[in-house]
Amino acid sequence: MERSQKLIYILWPSFLVAGVAEAMFFTLVDPADLHLFGDPVAVSELSAYTVGFFLFWVFAAASSALTCYLQRSSAEINGMCPIPDAADRPPGCPRSGEAGSCR
Repeated sequence: MERSQKLIYILWPSFLVAGVAEAMFFTLVDPADLHLFGDPVAVSELSAYTVGFFLFWVFAAASSALTCYLQRSSAEINGMCPIPDAADRPPGCPRSGEAGSCR
């Protein structure tokens, strides 16, 4: 899978989740009531919404990236195919010798 395709798989769903999370959070919490370390946060509502959205997006993207990281196949992790015979190796196996393989 290409790197740009993985980025799309990570960033697009996390963008949607961040939008929903921000809508739910700021439906319940007024930006004027936010406090940081006991002191009121002196920012405009628009700034609070913007920072909140990007924080939700970062957390959702981290979750999606962790999912992509954990679903790697053994060939991606080990950098080799466990099948000794080259004719039986799956397409894209680094040791298959075909065009477009990793090595």
